[in-house]
Amino acid sequence: MTDLLQPILRAAAEVILSRPGLNGEEHDAARFAVENRQMIVDALVQVPALRSKLRRDLRINRDQPDLKAVATLLLSPDDDVVQAGLRLAERLGRQDDTRRTLRKRHQAKIDDLRGRLETARGRHEHAHRALQSAKGALADAEKRAEELDTQAAALQRRLHDPRILASTLLAALQRVPDAADGGPETRDPRNLRAETQERTEPPFLLAAQAAGIAPEALATALQAIVTPSRPVPAPPRVTVSGERHLRVHPLGGADEIGGSCMLIEAGGTRLLVDAGLRPGDPALPPRDIDQALAGAVHAVVVTHAHTDHCGYVPALVERLPDLRILATPETTELMPRMWADSAKLMSERERLHRRWGADSEVLYRRDAVEAAVQRCEEVPFGVVRRIGDLTVELFPAGHILGAAGVVVQAGGQRVVITGDISGFRQETVDGYSVPDSAREADLLVMESTCCAEDHDSRETRVRDLVRAIEEVYTAGGRVLIPAFALGRAQELAMIMRRHLPHVPVLLDGMAADVTSSFERITADRSAPLHILGGGVSRAQRPDDLDLFTSGVVITTSGMLTGGPAVQWAARILPEPRSALFLSGYQDEESPGARLLRLVEEQTSYLSMNDHGVEKDIPLRARIEMMRLSAHADRRGLLDVADEVGAREVMLVHGLRHRQRDFAKVLEVRGHSPATTGRWGGE
Repeated sequence: MTDLLQPILRAAAEVILSRPGLNGEEHDAARFAVENRQMIVDALVQVPALRSKLRRDLRINRDQPDLKAVATLLLSPDDDVVQAGLRLAERLGRQDDTRRTLRKRHQAKIDDLRGRLETARGRHEHAHRALQSAKGALADAEKRAEELDTQAAALQRRLHDPRILASTLLAALQRVPDAADGGPETRDPRNLRAETQERTEPPFLLAAQAAGIAPEALATALQAIVTPSRPVPAPPRVTVSGERHLRVHPLGGADEIGGSCMLIEAGGTRLLVDAGLRPGDPALPPRDIDQALAGAVHAVVVTHAHTDHCGYVPALVERLPDLRILATPETTELMPRMWADSAKLMSERERLHRRWGADSEVLYRRDAVEAAVQRCEEVPFGVVRRIGDLTVELFPAGHILGAAGVVVQAGGQRVVITGDISGFRQETVDGYSVPDSAREADLLVMESTCCAEDHDSRETRVRDLVRAIEEVYTAGGRVLIPAFALGRAQELAMIMRRHLPHVPVLLDGMAADVTSSFERITADRSAPLHILGGGVSRAQRPDDLDLFTSGVVITTSGMLTGGPAVQWAARILPEPRSALFLSGYQDEESPGARLLRLVEEQTSYLSMNDHGVEKDIPLRARIEMMRLSAHADRRGLLDVADEVGAREVMLVHGLRHRQRDFAKVLEVRGHSPATTGRWGGE
């Protein structure tokens, strides 16, 4: 009722307050009307003149029909009509109060429903994130299960292959036991090999004593099973004489980085050192691999498990079912994971292309990976293996876990292939160790990835990286480090554990999977690698993409070509307090190299492809190259050349113009550079 009468009562209050008795006193008409409501109502009923004045002066809007009806009755000259108006106003007021009460109840229900809706939305979003996280975990589990299935199937086949079993036993018996761990320095094979052999009884001697036969007889028997005595067919168009001159022919990775492959021949034996993939979409085989496949290929020696050195091996096994695959025990453990990942990526690309009606062929599938795993033979460092007319010996090359250089001998000649090599000690592996069998060789085939660079010391580069990460973390940002899954990611994680234990670190993508392999492979050693744990953990996508707001993310791919790194970059690059640090080699056409060029040009965004969707990502984060190379630089390569002291040096695995300049440096140093191409055969 108050709402309908209030305008009338206020107007009446203004008239009353204008009377001489109250004129000049400060009164608020609205407040006066509220405080003296009953007196004003009585005045309206009892004073017709007041009603008459209000009928003349009161203005009511057309959109207030209820008020107009009440005013017409309440201001009527007839006293009975005024009473009726009061009753009507009271009834309408009660109805209005009821409406307000109902509106409040309705609004309360609306607010309650909105609250429930927000709660439901929150639960839905949480469930969606949990579902996405579960899908990611399921995908990872399926990937690991597929890998375990591949390894289990290969193991079953290996158990029925006497030659593989004999090779594994031979490798186990010839392996030099670890010495007690005394820190990183004591793990350097150059410091320990002689000392370890002196104080540790060789397993081979113990096994021979237990069997009651001479060690030489045991070795001969096992070697006869591994390499049966049978004629080795000569390749087409090759006349085999009694001579065993070595012939070397780079088939891939000669004056480019990627697709490494070296053909070595002697007599009727043809051997490959490495068979890697070239980078690209799709991945490509070694450039001239068909020249090797024109004849028999009896074995491939793999220097290490990076795909640019081993990624084509399963395709070779499909074409050469009897192919032997020789590598260090660590490399034979790591290669299946790398092969399985390559096969998966090839299959995904094939499905994508077929969806769009394009032709696409994979280089190999899962069954080829299983077959390749079965053919692997473990060869410890310092152990000689015969392959037809050739012998091979592996030696530590540094670079990554299990990486090896190769000494190949035949007919009194020796060729040394470094593979990827480094002389400095890293967190996960020590530097190279050149054996006596490699010294004064006829040919040194040496990688030249960084032959034009003089790197700062390892300690300086690590210190710069640690300082930069600490600056970003202290400012409340997060650091993304795209890294190669094998080697670089584990090195970075261990640097973080050692130097910045208070900074949380996430390992994502294949980097996390390979890290688990590193820990498993080294678990029984005197100095096992402990990488996960402490502040280092596996990423949980998609939750961590937004919830991990401060710390370091190490993930694939190292060149930003795909993988989780793209998803992380899309979120971190727009953040002014965060940073993206590239840590390794960037192919000229890769998004990583393009990002560095955009920074130089001060471009404000980067276009990246995320699962087929092109995105423009703002560039507000700090972006730098923090080179932490696992390759020897110019000085390091000169040290390798000096230590081997070969008659000739051939450069591979590098860029042609850099190799040309470095060859001049070698010549000044007293070495004889050989043309990168066919060598030997006189």
